[in-house]
Amino acid sequence: MRTLTTHLRRPDRGLTSLLSTRLTARLAQRRYAAALLAGTLATVGLAVGTFGAHAEAAPTSEGLECLSDAHNTFSLTARDGYVSTPDGNSIYMWGYGPSSGSFQLPGPVLCVPSGAHVRVILHNALSEATSIVFPGQSAVTADGKPAQPQLTDTGAMMSLVQPADATDGSVTYEFTAGSPGTYLYESGTDVAKQVQMGLYGALVVRPAGHPDQANDRTDSRFSPDHEYVFLLSEVDPDLHLAVERGEAVDAAHSTARYFMINGRSMPDTLAPNHASWLPTQPYGAMVHIKPYDAQTNPYPALIRYLNAGSVNYPFHPHGSDERVVTQDGSALVGSGGQDLSYLKYDLDVEPGQSLDALMDWRDVEQWDPATNPIPTQLPAIQDQLLVGPDTWFSESGYLGKKGSLPPNITANNECGEYYHVAHSHALQQATNYGATFGGMMTVFRIDPPAGCPTS
Repeated sequence: MRTLTTHLRRPDRGLTSLLSTRLTARLAQRRYAAALLAGTLATVGLAVGTFGAHAEAAPTSEGLECLSDAHNTFSLTARDGYVSTPDGNSIYMWGYGPSSGSFQLPGPVLCVPSGAHVRVILHNALSEATSIVFPGQSAVTADGKPAQPQLTDTGAMMSLVQPADATDGSVTYEFTAGSPGTYLYESGTDVAKQVQMGLYGALVVRPAGHPDQANDRTDSRFSPDHEYVFLLSEVDPDLHLAVERGEAVDAAHSTARYFMINGRSMPDTLAPNHASWLPTQPYGAMVHIKPYDAQTNPYPALIRYLNAGSVNYPFHPHGSDERVVTQDGSALVGSGGQDLSYLKYDLDVEPGQSLDALMDWRDVEQWDPATNPIPTQLPAIQDQLLVGPDTWFSESGYLGKKGSLPPNITANNECGEYYHVAHSHALQQATNYGATFGGMMTVFRIDPPAGCPTS
């Protein structure tokens, strides 16, 4: 097993913009457009995953952050706490967190190799019983017995698996990690209520001996420095308020008002992992890559999509297709071994589903008609609408050229990088309580082929 070292970069100028704009956005929803522009430059590092060696996740600034253990043993505690939304709301939530830590949303990403014996010890600090189910994993046991539905004396189901009792109960789940891919883990008790309250997380099963592949196929290889998880979810604040007050809830008639990636809504999705102003929401959701290059950047990024909500999330990145290679932990391969992966511009992630998608950016010199497959005549700078006095300017959606600006315009780009928005295409899911430029939305940043300055 190996542990990848954390790659930390100097924060670019946009991080300062994010900090100030983030606070401004918290004060007034009408300023969301400014928050979007300012937030796109937030970056302090490259993605990193940790494979084995220790049980606590090494902090990273961007990308997937694994909780891993040499013995594949994890201790989680179900707790309550609060998360913040960009419009200034504070919402009561439940969540799984490392037992040595505190409340967080979502639960940590548990990373294990395929075929490993996995042990998850659940401690319960909530006021009602709760549990964990591991969809996609077989022969799961609970305290040494087969995990199976629990019934009341009248025969009504009270839990899909053996739960941990309220307040101070515990239960130990064990299983052998199945095929490589991405899986949800979530509450199996009073599911409609408890999953909505935040009891969910991601389980990443890596091919044994090949942690840089999405599945067992060699053509699923990705760059470990560019691995991301998008755990998609929704929040009905009225339901959460009822739980906080100890009132009865009607999950069947819930109406979601907030939509999240990794427990955050836009523009918080652009903030780095472990942003100080989001102490209970540790994971960001900004993708940061460079264009494909056969020598220096030959492998794509990997984005792991999961849906912990109750409806479909049609996730739509502007500017590029993604290749779906794994679905629900199964490689997309035919009975004869043929590749059944597919390119998709709008990934429709269904409730409980996971999709693993490879994503790279093929740089084309847009200003050179000899190599540009989509001829585009760039307008003269004086004919372009620039939002001043500051703007984010790249000149070319295909990268590589940073044009000059009029003297009254300040460019906030670090080095000619390009950004494109990625969001739910069910547009109400790209809002915070109806306010646009929010919700299930983030930004992909693509640096020029030569990269950006690091000092």
